[in-house]
Amino acid sequence: MEAAIVNTSPDRLTHTFASMKRSAEALRTEALQNRKERLRKLRSWIHTNRPAIHKAMHDDFRKAPVEVDAIELFHVLNEIKLATDNLDVWARPKKIDAPITMLGTRSVIQYEPRGLCLVISPWNYPFSLAVGPLVSALAAGNAVILKPSELTPNVSALLASMVKEIFSEDVVRVVEGGPEVSQSLLKLPFDHIFFTGSPAIGKVVMKAAAENLTSVTLELGGKSPTIITASANIKDAAQRTAVAKFVNNGQTCIAPDYMLVDEKVAPKFIDAFIDQSKKLFAEEGSFEKSSSYCRVVNDRHFNRLNELLQDALTNGAKLEWGGNPDSSTRFMPPMVLTQVAPTARIMSEEIFGPIIPIVTYRSLDEVIQTINSRPKALALYIYSNSRSDINTILNRTSSGGACINESGIHFLHHNLPFGGVNNSGIGKSHGHYGFLAFSNEKPVLRQKSGLTSVRPFYPPYTKVSQKLMDWFLKLF
Repeated sequence: MEAAIVNTSPDRLTHTFASMKRSAEALRTEALQNRKERLRKLRSWIHTNRPAIHKAMHDDFRKAPVEVDAIELFHVLNEIKLATDNLDVWARPKKIDAPITMLGTRSVIQYEPRGLCLVISPWNYPFSLAVGPLVSALAAGNAVILKPSELTPNVSALLASMVKEIFSEDVVRVVEGGPEVSQSLLKLPFDHIFFTGSPAIGKVVMKAAAENLTSVTLELGGKSPTIITASANIKDAAQRTAVAKFVNNGQTCIAPDYMLVDEKVAPKFIDAFIDQSKKLFAEEGSFEKSSSYCRVVNDRHFNRLNELLQDALTNGAKLEWGGNPDSSTRFMPPMVLTQVAPTARIMSEEIFGPIIPIVTYRSLDEVIQTINSRPKALALYIYSNSRSDINTILNRTSSGGACINESGIHFLHHNLPFGGVNNSGIGKSHGHYGFLAFSNEKPVLRQKSGLTSVRPFYPPYTKVSQKLMDWFLKLF
């Protein structure tokens, strides 16, 4: 497949940027119908090319087609439907009532495109996390340069071919390449940058954006905790956490990263978790032969996961359940660890793989202290039938999002904002929130002619104006 841009030298990127910057200015005045038509073309292309998407995802991950449909394509198609159905309402100027201090004025919030946007997408969900932000950016009326991950070359090539086939190069272009290409792009003064990836790279992106005072949306990650209280439905908790943890071989930014389990139910939960994991992902007792169980994306990440595992075991962790990794195929089986030392690397670094440390607790104070001792997570999951316990955890911790008696599916609820807080991200996305992320909410105030509510306070200042101000301030 031919990429939309072959020459990715800094000079070529600068030339492309300047050309698309001019196009972005022209897009400000186009009809909303043009935006909708682009999104409809994208939707049609996805439906027509589902087999090609399935193949690219299998070639990069050995991902099952139904998983591609359920997670990668449903997300994007839902984003497109929401945008096309609601764009007229989203883009309509919003009337704002005037306070007493502004009597006589009329005000609206006008939603204007930010301009030329850069979307840098990750490798773990390489289609949905590239095309999802693209949908929001196009719905808001922007031009977009999309930089997909070089770690999933088959999907990256597919994205380049897709964009070249259905979009004008003045509106959307794909730039393929490695970190050096991303670094060159980040030096350019984009109007907005949408980045999905690790907190470490997020800091690099934010630092580069600061040089041009470019606004950013950062969807990062971190160590998302799962809490299993004594009142939880153990079977439900085991099944739902197993799905969220081992889908995509654990390479999910909102996957449970570690579990805090009440010691009274820990043995029962561990047994149920292992049992449900086998039922969900093994075929004839084998994870390695299963068509539902993915692979680690590349050798570097495989070796990183193995090092985390060995470090935990060396520091006293117990392997409750796990198989033998195979570096030749990048097969990493599910692993359950207990008795993990707090100082082990696996308790401080984001795992991003199919290894789950389970830590027991005696009181909710221990849970709160453990969670709050770490940077704020992208997601927090609570399994409990105690309203008091749920409220205590929610009120005393901070996270980008949270689910009660469920894991991960808030990502697919497009009427909810998705995003992190501090270390796990900046800004929100999905649905209307994605439209807002790529829009400038511009306040526009119209004043009447003649006497206005603010004119009595014009200079020159007199005793009368001071007395008037004294009276006025008493109203507040």
